[in-house]
Amino acid sequence: MLIGVPKEIKNHEYRVGLTPAAVKEFVNNNHQVWVEKDAGTGIGFTDEQYITAGAEIIAAAEEIFAKAEMIVKVKEPQPNECKMLRPGQILYTYLHLAPDPTQTKLLVESGATCIAYETVTDAKGALPLLAPMSEVAGRMAVQAGAHYLEKAQGGSGTLLGGVPGVAPGKVLVIGGGVVGLNAAKMAMGLGANVTILDRSLNRLRELDDIFEGRLATVYSTAEAIDYYSSRADLVVGAVLVPGAAAPKLLNREHIKNMKTGSVVVDVAIDQGGCFETSKATTHQDPVYVIDDVVHYCVANMPGGVARTSTMALNNATLHYGLALANKGAKQAMLDDAHLLNGLNVHQGKVTYKAVVDALGEELNLEYVEPKTALETL
Repeated sequence: MLIGVPKEIKNHEYRVGLTPAAVKEFVNNNHQVWVEKDAGTGIGFTDEQYITAGAEIIAAAEEIFAKAEMIVKVKEPQPNECKMLRPGQILYTYLHLAPDPTQTKLLVESGATCIAYETVTDAKGALPLLAPMSEVAGRMAVQAGAHYLEKAQGGSGTLLGGVPGVAPGKVLVIGGGVVGLNAAKMAMGLGANVTILDRSLNRLRELDDIFEGRLATVYSTAEAIDYYSSRADLVVGAVLVPGAAAPKLLNREHIKNMKTGSVVVDVAIDQGGCFETSKATTHQDPVYVIDDVVHYCVANMPGGVARTSTMALNNATLHYGLALANKGAKQAMLDDAHLLNGLNVHQGKVTYKAVVDALGEELNLEYVEPKTALETL
């Protein structure tokens, strides 16, 4: 199979779909890999390294999209990339379709087979291809929040760890999944006073055991969100409904009631955001202020540490990518129900129910079972 790796074009996105090490694995499995010129140079992967791994360097993304049988990316395809996709082609990347009607419409029109990293599952019901970026984003959320709490950055001038004689800052993490766990680890490491809200008592018990009671685990209710958000210096939004638009858990009134100069970081922004006041930002222009609260809502947050993120992502995606290349999309997905869960769009049909639930009325979409859709492949 001819595998194509175009250079990412989203603002300040330096990650790349395949590392040279991953390219070598595809080549060792008798596949041909085309990598766009300078696709990895921003994070230290040179064209020479890709050539040594067995790839061919291609000058233009258009040629890659025109000829590759499978496109491997990191971020969702931008509109001009969607228009270059074609029927029968495999797209393997993050998609986050539920809050994105434009991309959904274009992918449906493309006729391509589109597999979303973020909805592939494992035997435990977890999301193994989302997890590495959730780990990165959770840790970065606190790092970014601590930075924007500095007075010169528009924050209140609070040091999360405090110092002897001065109380530490208060961090509220809404959601106890992978993002929330990693945000809590970073915040605890800085010495902050940390509270995690979640609606799973089992998860709260797990978190209590992990941190040995050194943070507060609180069942998430409207009253709890009211109380803890109004006292927090930093709020991290870490909720996820797989493949669906994120629920709005922090509304405008909550923001108004927060302390002047406090910071909110919405890690769920790729799925539309879990704060009512959230709007996607970029690494170039990452923050804005509403009601004296600094909002950090960068939609490709792990792209800020692109080298670490790329290697972590490839560790997770390589196995499934090789299966798609070795067996072909249909057989690979029929052989692995967890990979099948990653199928979001196939030959003009939407095969992920949460996307139809979010956009079906707006785009006149009907849900088609993934196995049923694959019968046409």
